[in-house]
Amino acid sequence: MESPESVSCPLALRTVRLSIYDRRASARAASRVALQGWFMTITLDSLRRFAVARSLFKPTTLGRALDRMGFVQADPIRAPARAQDLTLRHRVKDYRAGDLERLYAKLDVEEDFFLVYGVVTRSLQALMHPRSDADVPAEGPRPWSAERKKRAQSVLDFIRERGSVHPREVDDHFAHGKIRNYWGGTSNASTQLLAAMHYRGMLRVMRREGGVRIYAAHQHGPEPADAAERLGRIHALVDAAVRIYAPLPAACLADLVRRLRFAVPQWRSELPSALKRAKQRLSQARVDGIEWFWPGGESPARAEVSDAVRLLTPFDPVVWDRDRLELLWNWVYRFEAYTPAHKRKLGYYALPMLWRDRVIGWANLAVADGKLASEFGYIKSRMPRDRAFRLALEAEVDRIRTFMAIES
Repeated sequence: MESPESVSCPLALRTVRLSIYDRRASARAASRVALQGWFMTITLDSLRRFAVARSLFKPTTLGRALDRMGFVQADPIRAPARAQDLTLRHRVKDYRAGDLERLYAKLDVEEDFFLVYGVVTRSLQALMHPRSDADVPAEGPRPWSAERKKRAQSVLDFIRERGSVHPREVDDHFAHGKIRNYWGGTSNASTQLLAAMHYRGMLRVMRREGGVRIYAAHQHGPEPADAAERLGRIHALVDAAVRIYAPLPAACLADLVRRLRFAVPQWRSELPSALKRAKQRLSQARVDGIEWFWPGGESPARAEVSDAVRLLTPFDPVVWDRDRLELLWNWVYRFEAYTPAHKRKLGYYALPMLWRDRVIGWANLAVADGKLASEFGYIKSRMPRDRAFRLALEAEVDRIRTFMAIES
């Protein structure tokens, strides 16, 4: 999903001193921070390394990676694999395309909306529910009509009787007909109703069959007991989002918090004040006139990155926020899957290419006749000449072949 706002910021790599704000203070008095007898400084270079190192952690098990991330964005396009798989292959040891879907029922996760749609840990999902009487984000925050509530209850009773259902079973039984979808085309009304019921928490996705959601009835826990618990949940959701996408410039942090209206439409009016409180408790620094924020207790100055090439899905946390990407790497990336072919500059599903801590280009990958086809482009019009890069790029392509179970 493209970020709806653009951030215009100077990109010169001037070194500035770290500004730290007391979590419990509302005053904005900054001070230099001593670290082992030296004063720590933060530059755009150190923020770049920090962004890469904290997100691309050492590969671990699938369960531990999901626990650490909390949320992984999902997208149905396969180029050459789905976004969730392309994201997890960098963070899970011996990960293979489709592992998340194959192992989903055994994992402590659920499909749901967070900032966008994806897979969330159950502990994170519990903070968001029960949701208000609202439709899925693409339909807007309108309440359900009495007729739709009645129809949803009938469908819920039908699913409870059967235990789990394929959307086709619901459509065959109720014959809800067609309806205009979010994108201007037509869809089965049953499919949209099931998605809306899932968003409200009446259903959960048990598994997928051929990429199609198989639903079961579900009921979430109670609402927060009081205002203090409600605020605690909101704070925890903000912190979870920041952990995934930090470090964040102020404008991107504001956009991130606004996107939580998809997670908690019932509390959307409280998000502006949640943003103010987050700015008071998060660690922050002012670099080139822009405030950057990240979780407390983490140090941008200590980040280290490996000598590796990474081909990232456009939805990877490292490059997900297009404004942050431009600030950190001075490159305007646009996702062009829905751009007419003759207007594309990078390609249908261009994967940003990360070399060490620098985004230096992009790749377009496809599987044809059982072989991996690759095309590369570079921001500076040519590939780096050093042998280390060529070896690292070859190693990354080999990793993708293994991930896709493709012969070299």
